[in-house]
Amino acid sequence: MFYRIAADGLVLFHLAFIVFVVFGGLLVLKWPRLILWHLPAAAWGVAVELFHLPCPLTHWENLMRQGAGQTGYGGGFIEHYVWPIIYPAGLTPAIQLGLGSTVLLVNVLVYLRLFWHRKRRRLS
Repeated sequence: MFYRIAADGLVLFHLAFIVFVVFGGLLVLKWPRLILWHLPAAAWGVAVELFHLPCPLTHWENLMRQGAGQTGYGGGFIEHYVWPIIYPAGLTPAIQLGLGSTVLLVNVLVYLRLFWHRKRRRLS
């Protein structure tokens, strides 16, 4: 039971991490010190998508599922609703490249805005 709960928790953490990678730059606008967490997370998220790197969270989750005696995903809430958001059907390398590029573009724009506002404040 522990392994299944741990695996489900990892899926939720994985989803939260993805949301943080994509939208965390907006949080940095409000809390600038969050940049120390967001920049590495965004860099990792972009690298995973652009270079098709394996994500350790997926590996750890699979280990937990094996520890729980599961070979695949059952009919639980996490597997049914959250998993398809993280790994949609038909995800191709071209789509991953587009997603990674979009994440990069959104975050570059957010950070440019952040640095522009900081520079304006210093000049005022």
